[in-house]
Amino acid sequence: MRDTYHEDLDSLGERLVEMTRLARHAIARATTALLDSDLTAAQEVISGDEAINRLDQEIEDTAFSLMARQQPVASDLRTIITALYMRGDLERMGDHAVHLAKIARRRHPDSAIPKPVRSIVLEMGHQAELLVTKAGEVITEKDPDTALELDKDDDRMDRLRRKLLQRILAPEWEYGVEATMDVTLVGRFYERFGDHAVHVADNLVYMVTGEKREDYEPEA
Repeated sequence: MRDTYHEDLDSLGERLVEMTRLARHAIARATTALLDSDLTAAQEVISGDEAINRLDQEIEDTAFSLMARQQPVASDLRTIITALYMRGDLERMGDHAVHLAKIARRRHPDSAIPKPVRSIVLEMGHQAELLVTKAGEVITEKDPDTALELDKDDDRMDRLRRKLLQRILAPEWEYGVEATMDVTLVGRFYERFGDHAVHVADNLVYMVTGEKREDYEPEA
């Protein structure tokens, strides 16, 4: 019985890591859909969200089953509770990729991203991939010190969003209301994607140390 218990406990982490892999693929393809007006990539992201949702449900089912059957305490209980929080963040990251893909699909065959901001959106896509990749790594390694780095990594995403907004608010912007709304939403969805990656890392810190991120002191 205990072997099955620990296998189920380990499966939570494995499923979370798989969710990060799927979210990374989704955000990469969503960026391609936006910049290349790639309808195939957009549809791949939208239909692929089902796999993320399925893992989300599996984690929830396993977590509640473990709590009901095993009455876990201490670190095991923290693992289960934080897995529930993390899967929620990862599921929403998949949703944000879907939102981006739907913008691309709605503007097809035109690109939703005007030329003056294409390089910024490309950088935001790359930064989103970095953040979700690192989130997967900290879950795998259970490394709170690396988890703390995601907050700084996310600062770059925030700077890119501000840069994006500055471009569309500049007097020389001449792409109309529709494009302005699209680009504003695109910036917001990338920013939120990054925020959720940071939340995943924060929960990892709590899972491993029992301390909130702001209270945890890395070893010298």
